[in-house]
Amino acid sequence: MKLERRQFLQFAALAAVLPTAPRLGWAQTYPSHPVRLIVGYTAGGASDVTARVMGQWLSLRLGQPFVIENRPGAATNLATEAVVHAPADGHTLLLISAANAINGGFYPNLNFDFRRDIAPVAAIVRGPMVMVVNPSFPAKTIPELIAYAKARPGQISMASVGVGSPSHLAIALLKMKAGIDVVHVPYRGGALATTDLLGGQVQAFFGTTTAMTEYINAGKFRALAVTAAMRVEALPNVPTIAETIPGYEASDWFGIGAPKGTPTDIIETLNREINAALSDPSMKARLAALHGTLLPGSAGDFAKLIAGETDKWNKTIKLAGIKSD
Repeated sequence: MKLERRQFLQFAALAAVLPTAPRLGWAQTYPSHPVRLIVGYTAGGASDVTARVMGQWLSLRLGQPFVIENRPGAATNLATEAVVHAPADGHTLLLISAANAINGGFYPNLNFDFRRDIAPVAAIVRGPMVMVVNPSFPAKTIPELIAYAKARPGQISMASVGVGSPSHLAIALLKMKAGIDVVHVPYRGGALATTDLLGGQVQAFFGTTTAMTEYINAGKFRALAVTAAMRVEALPNVPTIAETIPGYEASDWFGIGAPKGTPTDIIETLNREINAALSDPSMKARLAALHGTLLPGSAGDFAKLIAGETDKWNKTIKLAGIKSD
């Protein structure tokens, strides 16, 4: 989920003025020194902004700096492996995303098992995507797109932000559930895909609502549907794909994880403070600015989310025959 530079600066500014939250009133042994929160993406995206806003909150609440460390590469696998091998003392954490649920089925020879080696701490936010098309594209609804694609198999090109990305899997799931044949065109990031959609080199793109809303409102793209299970506040008049294809849902999401074996009391402390952030009006406003749905709950609730998403995407990858490069 890559943000435009202006959006990133706005969100960074919001994080900078986050009001000082009250610290916990009892003596703590955790954290005893700065905590690293490792993010598997470059700075400037929704993942990075989410980590920085949450990291600042945790710093203020727990009395030690939560330092964001960007380790992009290998579809977040480099960041995940770094946390897997870190001491299980709560001082190295991972920003988890939908990519982690996808990678186990997409990369067969990883040096770790995500569900075995990373302990879920807390979910934070779910961010849907939106299917946008060039205004010259004739279909104005998902049913029209499906009919158009069935009449012209292999002639519609749909962009994603890379092979194995959530936007790629959203295309694969649509192809399977709608029974259509479209061409997947992977890009190295949303900016390049957006440029080619503007120029008409591709017909459709699954982009984040955060990045696409400005183009939609300006009339540069037409929104056909969002990928969430329910309509999103940022685009209330845009239907969901599920309104045409029951059960369809594809979105990115973020949460926090720790190395396996991290003490339960540390996980409970982090979970409690993250949930406090999700109920704080100022934090809710900042995270809502990412056009996401907040995901309060226990560590067990987050584990169930990860398990369900992993199973869904592993089945999609297998049935669609998707292979890593």
